[in-house]
Amino acid sequence: MSKVKVQAFAVSIDGFGAGPDQSLQNPLGVGGESLHEWFFPTRTFRAMQGKEGGTTGTDDDFARESLQGKGAWILGRNMFGPVRGPWPDEEWKGWWGPSPPYHVPVFVLTHHARAPLQMEGGTTFHFVTGGIHEALERAREAAQDKDVRIGGGASTVRQYLQAGLVDEMHLVISPTLLGRGEALLAGIDLPALGFRCTRHVGTEAALHVVLAK
Repeated sequence: MSKVKVQAFAVSIDGFGAGPDQSLQNPLGVGGESLHEWFFPTRTFRAMQGKEGGTTGTDDDFARESLQGKGAWILGRNMFGPVRGPWPDEEWKGWWGPSPPYHVPVFVLTHHARAPLQMEGGTTFHFVTGGIHEALERAREAAQDKDVRIGGGASTVRQYLQAGLVDEMHLVISPTLLGRGEALLAGIDLPALGFRCTRHVGTEAALHVVLAK
C-alpha cells in the first residue's frame, strides 16, 4: 500500500533541519551543508553526480532506500529555488541542472502559479497553489501504488506532520550544531500523532532513526 514518507531528512543535534539565512549562495542556510556530511561520501550520492566509487554500508543503504520505490515527491518552494514572491520569469529551473535526481513527478508548493516544467530523466515539476492537501492528492494520483516522499524543507515537513498525513519518517541526526535555523520538531507532539521509534542505527557519521505509526 502506498505510504507518505519523510526519508533521509537530516537534523542537527539542536534540532534544526536547515541553517539560518538561506540564499542562492547558501541554499541549505549558513552551516547547513554540515547536516549532510553523512550523505556526501556515499556511493548513492556520487552516482547521482555521475561519479564512481563512494562508501557503502549503513549510510549508503539508507540513502539508496530513500530514493527507491517513489512514485512522486512533494517539495516546499524553497527546496526548488531561492526565488521569492511572484515568478519574475521561468528562467529558474531548480538547483540540480537539466537532469534533477527525482525521475518522477514532483509537486512544488507555492502561492504563485507557474506552468509545469519538464526536465530530463523523467522529472516534471508541477507547481501547486492549493496547499498541502491538493499537493498530496495529486502526488498520490501520480504515484499510483508507489510511495510519496515529502522532500522538505522543514516547514513543509512540519505542515504534513501537523496535519497527520505522514506515515513514516526517517531522520538522520548529524553530529553538528547550528544554533539557529529552521527547527523541525519544535512544538510537535509525535507520540500524540501516533509515532513510535521502530529502528535506530548509529554510524560514524550519523544516527539514523525511523519513526512510524
